[in-house]
Amino acid sequence: MKKVMRLFFAATVLVGLVSCNSNDDLGSQAIEIPGITIDATDGDCCSAKEALQVYNFLQTLTPVPELSTSVEGQYDVNVYSKTGKLHTGFNELFFVVNKKSSGNYVKVFQISDLTPLMLMTKMGMQHSTPVAEKVAYFDDDYPSVKRGWVSFLMNSSESGSWTLGYNVSVLGSNGGIEAADITVDALPDGQAWLKNFKWNDQTYFLSLVNPTDWKTGANTITAYVSQKSNPITTPYALAEEQFTIEIDPRMPDMGNHTSPDNVALTKQTDGSYQGTVNLTMTGRWRIHLTVRDAQGNIVAGGDNLDEGYSSLYWDVTI
Repeated sequence: MKKVMRLFFAATVLVGLVSCNSNDDLGSQAIEIPGITIDATDGDCCSAKEALQVYNFLQTLTPVPELSTSVEGQYDVNVYSKTGKLHTGFNELFFVVNKKSSGNYVKVFQISDLTPLMLMTKMGMQHSTPVAEKVAYFDDDYPSVKRGWVSFLMNSSESGSWTLGYNVSVLGSNGGIEAADITVDALPDGQAWLKNFKWNDQTYFLSLVNPTDWKTGANTITAYVSQKSNPITTPYALAEEQFTIEIDPRMPDMGNHTSPDNVALTKQTDGSYQGTVNLTMTGRWRIHLTVRDAQGNIVAGGDNLDEGYSSLYWDVTI
């Protein structure tokens, strides 16, 4: 049973902790962090304030138990997603390492070789899928949380199943998971977040990021473009080419009307593609895509622009 440590801090002690977030003054109130003992002399782990911020963030996520492991009996590695489940298309994964002796969050660790693999048993073949370029820190408020992603090409079924592995290094200790059996669910009807196209004898994948977070009105739209690997069992890395992805959102159930003020997705310094999609009402939207190369030539989609449609699209429901 996890114990609850009640930590009291005098105002003078808190001065050294406020540096994590100068706008968050806890004063001298009590802090309760379930299962965590704070040792101010342990520089490997979070301070009390950092640990509280991380703990609160993790309450917005759900563990993925099959991806958890331990390292040399000293550290627990826990993996989270938004729902605790995995589905076709883009999935964020959050990694946290806890020191067994205190339960506190370790601040410095490395996650590498994120390796998804689909076993197509009936066809006698295997293949991978698009993955993040790296698993990395993403927010200064959460100094012991790393984020990566996997975009699954298909769901688990009778004809195939998925495994996922990764390596972890924590303060000189190494471990990881070679190949954990995982279940990848199909997306609900009205959702299609991963599409592919072929160009110059290569296959590319367009992974749409977290459209369930969208609301009516203007939304930042983010996607990744990955290239199929050779051999295909190697995780699919981000494509080196620079594309522009033009978008034309339509509502198939409402006469295919569109919306104004949409901005094409362009490549960012972190390798993602970002633009703006304006969704004027709730319901199912089909986001038609036209992919252009660096010279402006159409390489995919955009094959029926006179009517405002494309055979290449994402489907989302808000």
